[in-house]
Amino acid sequence: MAQIEIVTTPDEQQLRKVALLDYLLHIAGLLLSMGILSVVALIINYVKRDDADGTIYRSHMDWMIATFWWTLFWVVIAFIPALLSFGLLSFLFLVPCLWFLYRMVKGLLRLLDGRPIP
Repeated sequence: MAQIEIVTTPDEQQLRKVALLDYLLHIAGLLLSMGILSVVALIINYVKRDDADGTIYRSHMDWMIATFWWTLFWVVIAFIPALLSFGLLSFLFLVPCLWFLYRMVKGLLRLLDGRPIP
């Protein structure tokens, strides 16, 4: 099978590295730092988003930003029944966390394939 070489500009190569770093920070933030690294990645997403206009990396930046905010929203929603049940329903926090992880891995795989997020 022939390999296809993707030629990109140095700016696009830099954006790819930033997007890769952001995905890894988001995933590490969920798994290792209770979200602190994910907040760092979110800030980088916002700073680099305009630089990514016109490239596939803009869709990745938007994807990560939307995923972060929707996950935060659902974590806050899950907090209410967990609080009212004195922690018996705290497993509800797993749902948005697993959804976050799924979306970050999906985005990372698309990035590694050189494809945008639809």
